[in-house]
Amino acid sequence: MAAIDHVHEHHGPLEFTPAQRLRMNRVGFWLFIVSEVFLFSGILVARITLLGGTRPELDQVLGLVITAILLVSSFFVNRAEVAIAYNDRRNFMISLAIAIIMGIIFTGGVGYEWSIAHQGPDESIAFGMFFFMTGMHALHVITGVLFLMIVFYNGMKGHYDAEKHFGVEASAIYWHFVDVVWVFFYVSLYLVGTVAEAH
Repeated sequence: MAAIDHVHEHHGPLEFTPAQRLRMNRVGFWLFIVSEVFLFSGILVARITLLGGTRPELDQVLGLVITAILLVSSFFVNRAEVAIAYNDRRNFMISLAIAIIMGIIFTGGVGYEWSIAHQGPDESIAFGMFFFMTGMHALHVITGVLFLMIVFYNGMKGHYDAEKHFGVEASAIYWHFVDVVWVFFYVSLYLVGTVAEAH
């Protein structure tokens, strides 16, 4: 009977230490990133399959500018993560704010390029892929900006410190991932192949 009572004592909800919860959060987050890798890899395969050695006619200068903005934003996100790891709240908040603004500018640049595109998404396969790829990526950038805004808001309330800042770490990894994806998209849309003829 004592043995049975001993077993029953452990039927309550499982409790995890902060270190265990952090490990589980990291595993879950990286599984999410892996699923995103499959998504964007599939999109790149579709681009290669459908367009082959051609690409849409795009504004090269605008493409380079928005790419530079997004890559520089990654620097500030990394700077924010390093700052909070050293409890440097001032640089943490400033760097986050700059990254958020740059993410919004990038998204606006994509929207502007849509407005000046030579063809609509239903007029050619090349521009159909352009709108699809940049639209999917912009959606992820917007999601990343929202994550950074949440982190910024929580930072204002003092929720992070050198010991506990998984939210900052996760949003930074997501942001860097989205930036790396854009490098592949930029090369495949702006640099690889010859300009597809309009039909």
